[in-house]
Amino acid sequence: MPREIQDALWTDVDRYLNATLVPSEVVLESALAANAAAELPSIDVSPTQGKFLHMLALMLGARRILEIGTLGGYSTIWLARALPRNGRLITMEFSPKHAAVAKENIARAGFERIVEIRIGPAADSLAQLHAENPQPFDLIFIDADKPSNPTYLEWAIKLSRKGTLIVVDNVIRDGEIANASSTDPAITGTRAMFEMISANPRLCATALQTVGSKGYDGFALALVTD
Repeated sequence: MPREIQDALWTDVDRYLNATLVPSEVVLESALAANAAAELPSIDVSPTQGKFLHMLALMLGARRILEIGTLGGYSTIWLARALPRNGRLITMEFSPKHAAVAKENIARAGFERIVEIRIGPAADSLAQLHAENPQPFDLIFIDADKPSNPTYLEWAIKLSRKGTLIVVDNVIRDGEIANASSTDPAITGTRAMFEMISANPRLCATALQTVGSKGYDGFALALVTD
């Protein structure tokens, strides 16, 4: 099947699934519209992926969530919706412009009291957070610059407990993850992260390939078991 026909089919299926299982909601659609108006990169998770994250948080009974990579806050809103009123979500964003858009989207969704946005390089923000000796997080979602995935995983483990679920987005990258000779920093960084996961006895992990309107990619999921 030619790639353009394949992509169109994946998008059609996503449209059907969205219409059937993820009904349009003003708050979420407004966030995407605001992101587009601010000319943010169109790299948000899809609606079905956002609901997947939401359901993971619900299944975990998550009370504390850490997100590395905010963009315009679309995934942040999906995650925050799974939290109880006294829950807490800390999200980290490098770009002040992106963070400003996210702040407005999150406030419009009614989650400004439980969501904190930390601006700056995520590695620095994570080090500062760790120094504060916070309670462990129940769910950690990593969706930032891919070359730094090993660093983000290392901090995620430090900020976790037994039972914490770590989810990493964009780990398949159109199949290039299988290319051992790739020099693309996003690939080498993600492969290094997979190797770290494989070598860590505290983690029980798998990865899922996904297709859809966002193309061919996937998630890694690592459960902290000790």
